[in-house]
Amino acid sequence: MRKNILFLFFILNSLLIHASRVDTIEVYSKSMNKSIKNIVIVPKKNIDNNNSLPVVYLLHGHSDKSDSWFKLVPEIKDYADRYNVIIVCPDGGYDSWYLDSPLNKKIRYETFITKELIKVVDSKYNTIKNRFGRAITGLSMGGHGAFYLSFKHQDIWGAAGSISGGLDITPYYPEGGKSRWNLIAALGDQNEYPDYWEKNSVINMLDLIEEDSLELIFDCGIGDFFYDANYRLHKKLVERNISHDYTERAGFHNWYYFSNSLEYHLLFFQKFFSKSKSQSNS
Repeated sequence: MRKNILFLFFILNSLLIHASRVDTIEVYSKSMNKSIKNIVIVPKKNIDNNNSLPVVYLLHGHSDKSDSWFKLVPEIKDYADRYNVIIVCPDGGYDSWYLDSPLNKKIRYETFITKELIKVVDSKYNTIKNRFGRAITGLSMGGHGAFYLSFKHQDIWGAAGSISGGLDITPYYPEGGKSRWNLIAALGDQNEYPDYWEKNSVINMLDLIEEDSLELIFDCGIGDFFYDANYRLHKKLVERNISHDYTERAGFHNWYYFSNSLEYHLLFFQKFFSKSKSQSNS
């Protein structure tokens, strides 16, 4: 009995030694005049020492919240320790698509993440405070958001990913009906404001990418309703000779696929962070 108790104590102590910490931080958004909750997962090494660590911003999908990744893929706590990164899960609103809406002042999530949230994260945590220590990825709406934000802000992020991302939003405005995923809330009536839809769709934003400025990874299941948009973006990147990692595999638009994909992205980002660190030290 005593041996069993000691063994159990050893296991629990080992788990605590390697356990990351999960914080919920409220960040006031001046641009939207409200406080927004965000999840931050801090690896054990960052808690115990003063080493600055890279940060991965992990965006949720449509109708989800900042804690959706943490609740549905609890392994991200282990990933933070395994890859020695801080993981930040922002709240991107129910249907913002991570844009600054040209019409709706309540949707300014591009400004929130790039100008308000990052500033707070860098002040509260021991982070690498430049693009070589930041990456961003997300699922579905968040996949679009990760590419959208990184394409527009290559001074902030050095690597970006998309998991089953809605990378072409222009088809999702049915004739005579409400737009799917309520895109109309951010971009208005497509018949009245077609330019807003075109200019804010990731697949039309490749001209923003500067040579060798971003390391990109994205993937999609072949049974996913966003598969066609992902494949078309891949082809456009190839045509423009823009380096990227693209994977298509069996799968659908569900959490089984999302959770399986995430670790591939974190491994990709770890290689980016390691390469950036070695280059800065050389």
